[in-house]
Amino acid sequence: MPLLDWSPMLQLDHPEMDATHQDFIDLLGQTERALTANDKPAALAHWRGLVLHTVGHFGQEDRWMLATGFSPDNCHSRQHAQVLTVLEEVGRLATDLGDFRPMSDCLPGLAQWFAGHVQSMDAALAAHLRALGFDPATGGMVRPPAPDDALVTGCGGSQCTPAPQTVAA
Repeated sequence: MPLLDWSPMLQLDHPEMDATHQDFIDLLGQTERALTANDKPAALAHWRGLVLHTVGHFGQEDRWMLATGFSPDNCHSRQHAQVLTVLEEVGRLATDLGDFRPMSDCLPGLAQWFAGHVQSMDAALAAHLRALGFDPATGGMVRPPAPDDALVTGCGGSQCTPAPQTVAA
């Protein structure tokens, strides 16, 4: 049974995000199947495809956040950066050392993290984009944030704690 399947629980009713998330799940499954078959060259190729996809996927979401009033240092983007660091290191270990154990160990946690991330941070982002009437194709907004609106420092959802603020002495 695959670590993660597309399901209505992961659907955000944001066509671009949903399609990208489905692609992520497909690439995760391809990597998982190759590892299960002990096909290391295929596993590495699928992993590289997953990493490449994820760079684009996270970059797209990060650009949308910046365009719609998120602080450059928001927790959603920081989480993207942390996950990419892990994915790149796991790929490096497989490529440089032939060590596929971290990849095997990483996949279940990556699937679990992804499902939670979609249902929390990405769901909040999708709601934020809908509230602004954001068009991903043009970058236009029907209801752009006011110039004096505070930048979003958390994830944009009600479940997120904003980033700590520096207090002047």
